[in-house]
Amino acid sequence: MELASSAEAEVRYEFCFPDGRLWVHEVSLAAPDECLEPAPDWVRLGFRQCSHCPLDAAQVRDCPFARALVRPVTVLASSPSYEEVQVAVSWRGREIRQRTTLQRALGSLLGLLGATSGCPHTRMLRAMAWFHWPFSTSAETLYRSLGTYLLGQHLRRQRGLEPDWDMDGLRALYRNLRQVNLGMAGRLRAAAEEDSSLNGLILLDLLAADTLYSLDSYEGELDGFFAEYFEEE
Repeated sequence: MELASSAEAEVRYEFCFPDGRLWVHEVSLAAPDECLEPAPDWVRLGFRQCSHCPLDAAQVRDCPFARALVRPVTVLASSPSYEEVQVAVSWRGREIRQRTTLQRALGSLLGLLGATSGCPHTRMLRAMAWFHWPFSTSAETLYRSLGTYLLGQHLRRQRGLEPDWDMDGLRALYRNLRQVNLGMAGRLRAAAEEDSSLNGLILLDLLAADTLYSLDSYEGELDGFFAEYFEEE
């Protein structure tokens, strides 16, 4: 079954810098791009490979997530994270524009790249990527994570598979994701001249940590949005 048209399967990020530079990056939601071009050493799977990575460096040349980061790092490595940029994100016939810091804009883009990269530990985020929402707050990320995972469990049950209503799998996913983010940060330290890409990943990791904390120690962060669900019938 075809998930979407080619236009609906593309997310376009457009960065406009104060000096007039314009940089555009398009992300395919359908599948990671196949790239056979030479890559820098920090992309090789064996270069600071994540300790929990299930891939074999003898069989897989490049880290999928790192490969997805090559172009953003190459283009943006010389820009400081605190620089203000005007960002336009276009997908599915809509556009969001926001003036923000480069690190926050990159955090949004890197999250999408990670989810669609083919990394074994981020593949469960692909469903969220299909309904990408740029510049999400921690509450929005928690809402989307919980909603996506629980809908996935409902669909599993419809297919006769065992659902995970306790969301243990979601907690494991975010623990693994934090390790991936730390691993990518280590790679980027070897690649970035400035701190923009690295800080984008740090911001992404903070969101992952916040989501994981909320899953492990939920204190009613979203309760106020669901008052109607708590009413007696």
